[in-house]
Amino acid sequence: MVVETTIACVVPCHNEEAAVGKVVRDLRAALPEAVVYVYDNASTDRTVEVAREAGAIVRQENRKGKGNVIRRAFADVDADALLIIDGDDTYDASRARDLVDLLFEGPYDQVVGARRVAADGAYRAGHAVGNRLLTGAVRSLFGNDVTDMLSGYRVFSRRFVKSFPALAREFETETEMTIHALHLRLPTAEVLTDYRVRPAGGESKLRTYRDGWRILRVILDLARRERPSLVHTVLAGVLALVSLVLGIPVIAEFVETGTVPRVPTAILAAAIMTIAALVLLVGYILESLMHMRQEQTRLVHLSYPAPVRTPRYAARGAGTGPVPVRKTARDTP
Repeated sequence: MVVETTIACVVPCHNEEAAVGKVVRDLRAALPEAVVYVYDNASTDRTVEVAREAGAIVRQENRKGKGNVIRRAFADVDADALLIIDGDDTYDASRARDLVDLLFEGPYDQVVGARRVAADGAYRAGHAVGNRLLTGAVRSLFGNDVTDMLSGYRVFSRRFVKSFPALAREFETETEMTIHALHLRLPTAEVLTDYRVRPAGGESKLRTYRDGWRILRVILDLARRERPSLVHTVLAGVLALVSLVLGIPVIAEFVETGTVPRVPTAILAAAIMTIAALVLLVGYILESLMHMRQEQTRLVHLSYPAPVRTPRYAARGAGTGPVPVRKTARDTP
């Protein structure tokens, strides 16, 4: 018996009364076979009523923050392809078919809707600069080519969803998704999609400096956890340099006179060098533990089959046209 491919769409919302109805209708038009879930995140307007009227299944997540919504949705929803899109109608929901089709055709574990500004004012200058800086930081730390790390328009395979820990609480969840894919070298692709101005009555929940700082902290914390040998080597190098600056004059004086008049400085330099060696050793121990954890995550990922669509699914409506693809990760052997 052939089991039909299942597709789910998750729309996180907080006070999106003005836009969520159109997003749900566009998703249902693009993917009529999909189940659309709107996860209401403590809205105080008519978001819930509008979403239900548009045909979505509404669920509640009262802990504020997009990361909390994603963690709840990834735990609750079981589908072969799971698409997430913001409920503010800034992303082109009519392209959902193209993203889902590409996931199965790859097959990929993640397809990202990389944003292409379609109108002036859609993407604030501060957000654009911050996105470039943060994306550059991730590329430097994790060594891969990512063009839009913070996009909230993505589709995932079942095995991505069920192996993703989803620890973030707020907007830093996209950073976690990106680094999860990069670190496990999961097959990923990008599709250019239009990014539009919010409809009248909508208000951005993203704060440039507050959320940018939070995302940067997440990147640094992930670098500490995912690249411990690199981080600890840098720290150990700084400590060793300080020790040498303090200790070389003492050593030179000892060679010249045979005495150590600055005993406290010599003890301090030796102590700092010892700490540097310990920091380096801890880094290599954490690297070994990280590899063990990575292997366990990889095994969980491999316990689920690759995304495959059934013949019945393939016979349904085609996408909107040719899809520009930019591969950003390779399959692991």
